[in-house]
Amino acid sequence: MGQKKYFFFDIDGTLAVGTPGQQYIPESTKLALQKLSENGHFLAIATGRSYAMAKENMVNLGFHNMVSDGGNGITINDELIDIEPLDYDKCIALINECKEKNYIWALSPDNKTRRLAPDHRFYDFTHDVYMDTVVKEDLNPLDYDKIYKVYVACFAPAEQQLESLKDLPWCRFHKEYLFVEPGDKSKGIKKMVDYFHGDYKDVVVFGDEKNDLSMFSDEWTSIAMGNAINELKAKATYVTSDADKDGIYNACKHFGWIS
Repeated sequence: MGQKKYFFFDIDGTLAVGTPGQQYIPESTKLALQKLSENGHFLAIATGRSYAMAKENMVNLGFHNMVSDGGNGITINDELIDIEPLDYDKCIALINECKEKNYIWALSPDNKTRRLAPDHRFYDFTHDVYMDTVVKEDLNPLDYDKIYKVYVACFAPAEQQLESLKDLPWCRFHKEYLFVEPGDKSKGIKKMVDYFHGDYKDVVVFGDEKNDLSMFSDEWTSIAMGNAINELKAKATYVTSDADKDGIYNACKHFGWIS
C-alpha cells in the first residue's frame, strides 16, 4: 500500500456530478473510495457548507470525517469536534453598514439548517431555497454571541460599496446574494491531520471550483478534476479527467494508490 494518505474531497463537481437535485456518485468513484479505504487510507469530505447543511451529505456519501464550514468545522468519526465562528466584531460592523446603506441581510448565529432575517425582504429578493429563511422581527445580532455566516442580498457589483465586507471572507454562488463565510479549507485539513499526528506531505485533495483554491497547497498533492476551472488547474499537482468520466478513479490509479 505504501505510505498512508489523507484524502479530502470536495462534493459538487468532484464527488457528485449532475444537476442540483439529481446528483449522483459515479460507480467508478464509489469503487475508488472503497479501494482507498481497504488500503488503509484516511478519507474525508472538505466542503464550504455548514455542518448542519453537510451532515446528510456526509452520511449519504458513506463518509465519517469532514472538514465543513469552509475550513472552520471538524468532524471525526461522525463526531463534531469543533466549529470556529466568524470574527464577531467584523460581522457586526458589516451588518451595521448594511443597515445604514439599506442592504438586505441575514445571518446564521448557530449550527442549524436555517438563516434568520429581520424581515421578508431577503426571501422576496432571492426566492432562495438553499436553506429556510426565518423572519425574526426586531432581529438584533448582538443578542447572539457567535455568528457563523452572514448573507447580503444584492446583485454584483453592488457589494463593492460595502467597505466592511473587505475585512471578511465571502463568495457568491448565486446572482441574488453572497455568502460571508470562512473560505480556507486548508485550515481545517491541517487541523484534522494534526489531530492524527500525520504529515502534511501525505495529504491529497480533490476539487473543481473557486472555493477549492484555498486547499490547493504546495505542501501536499492537489488534484484538479478535468471539469475544474482553469485557475484551479494551474495550481494543481495533477489534472485528471472529468468527474463523470472516472476522474477520481483514474487519478488514484495514476498515483498507484489503488490497483
